[in-house]
Amino acid sequence: MHAMPQPTSFVGLEKATGTHFRNKELLVQALTHRSAARESAAHGNNERLEFLGDAVLEMAATEYLFHISTKPEGELTNWRSALVQGDHLAAVAKEIKLGAYLFMSRGEEAGDGREKPSTLANAMEALIGAIYLDRGYDAAREFCEKFILRNLQGLLAAGKDRDEKSVFQERTQEKLGVTPHYEVIEEEGPDHDKNFTCAVFIGSEKVASGSGNSKQRAEQAAAKAALKVKGWK
Repeated sequence: MHAMPQPTSFVGLEKATGTHFRNKELLVQALTHRSAARESAAHGNNERLEFLGDAVLEMAATEYLFHISTKPEGELTNWRSALVQGDHLAAVAKEIKLGAYLFMSRGEEAGDGREKPSTLANAMEALIGAIYLDRGYDAAREFCEKFILRNLQGLLAAGKDRDEKSVFQERTQEKLGVTPHYEVIEEEGPDHDKNFTCAVFIGSEKVASGSGNSKQRAEQAAAKAALKVKGWK
């Protein structure tokens, strides 16, 4: 594992995020991947902070959308999903070069761990959790607005708020009078970094499959592929 850095090691990250940490140990924990914690039990990994940061981000996104739009709940839910999805968080993490500051095992790093979208997304959530504990909710909300929530229009323009699973179900019911169903056909990787492959079926017909780091994301990927297969845009 990398040697534990001195606080000055984080100057670049603090400058990029506009956040100065009072408690550097919180920042260290937010940046510690589970693989590094296995090599050194001196401090914890970032999973608990990720759990906290996920909730803080969801609250910040919900509050932001509530104030900027009068759209109905269903549409705002889709917008929020687009804002907090892993691919978006990973893209933001790359913007602030978060991967360069992560502590991880040599094996994880050798496997391009610093560029892995799921690792970067988790670290973003952990960073939000650390900001919340160190500076309070207002600071965490401001961070979320500045780096994550400001991207809403771009995400909407790219159709990231589109719920392919719902669209595919509507099209299938409308055209065929049946409801599609999903099955997990493969699981790979350790418990903390699993990858799922799901297939979508219409009756006994396997229409398409898709992968993701959660069953829900794999189902969405399968639905997206199925819409293309059927030509149901």
